[in-house]
Amino acid sequence: MSILVIAEHNNQALNGATLNVVAAAQKIGGDIAVLVAGSGAQVVADAAAKVAGVSKVLLADNALYANQLAENVAKLIADVVKEGGYKYVLAASTTTGKNILPRVAALLDVSMITDIISVESANTFKRPIYAGNAIATVQSDEAVIIGTVRGTAFDPVAAEGGSAAVETVGEVADAGVSSFVNEEIVKLDRPELTAARIVVSGGRGVGSGENYHKVLDPLADKLGAAQGASRAAVDAGFVPNDFQVGQTGKIVAPDLYMAIGISGAIQHLAGMKDSKVIVAINKDEEAPINSVADYWLVGDLNTVVPELVSKL
Repeated sequence: MSILVIAEHNNQALNGATLNVVAAAQKIGGDIAVLVAGSGAQVVADAAAKVAGVSKVLLADNALYANQLAENVAKLIADVVKEGGYKYVLAASTTTGKNILPRVAALLDVSMITDIISVESANTFKRPIYAGNAIATVQSDEAVIIGTVRGTAFDPVAAEGGSAAVETVGEVADAGVSSFVNEEIVKLDRPELTAARIVVSGGRGVGSGENYHKVLDPLADKLGAAQGASRAAVDAGFVPNDFQVGQTGKIVAPDLYMAIGISGAIQHLAGMKDSKVIVAINKDEEAPINSVADYWLVGDLNTVVPELVSKL
């Protein structure tokens, strides 16, 4: 069996989520190839070649893939699958993976499986449904099995130790239905949310955007943590939407997750309940977040958090 893993990258570095997808691919078994589609992305291909368990790297290096427009990359993947005879196509359950793989499935006329959290057999997988409150076991008899992998469910493989060959993919085709206009990149001094070991999140209970930063920034600074938020806090304009953790935001599973002023709506819990240790600070002792928290403190966050910071 041959498996094609779609590399996630920014043309300069391989995203760590790809290592989790390779780990899922190893659970299936078979030869694992990694496809790097980008522009000036040789360094990414070289990094992918060193990943443990990868037998081959396919590099599609062309200006057409510089911004990885989903329509163009999907067509490339579909062509590579047809020519290479791949049985599986896997990508991370990120914005990029979820944007591209459904288009690949449509081009290949097969269904797909999203948010794989466990590989039961070569064609049977588990995925969460109902905001993670139930787990569905899904069996696929498609000619090509396409799926996105929830990275938090698989330990990443080693980024070093492999020695795969890098091959160039020559086919280039513009779908002609989309074009790149511009992008705005927010650069933070703190760790990236989905890769952080510690996450400090705030909810509606922090009261305002000003208070969010006044209360939570010092704590995040002390812990070297990434910052997150509930959807309620994002919708209220406290922080940008790339801070959002939850079913419609980012899925995280850090070593420590601190939920401050977050009541714990089911959609938020779906995005963070796999964290190793969960600490909740909330003035409501009946808050749903307490049902998943390892430790919780009932109190006024405006008093409790500064006192905690002073003790660190």
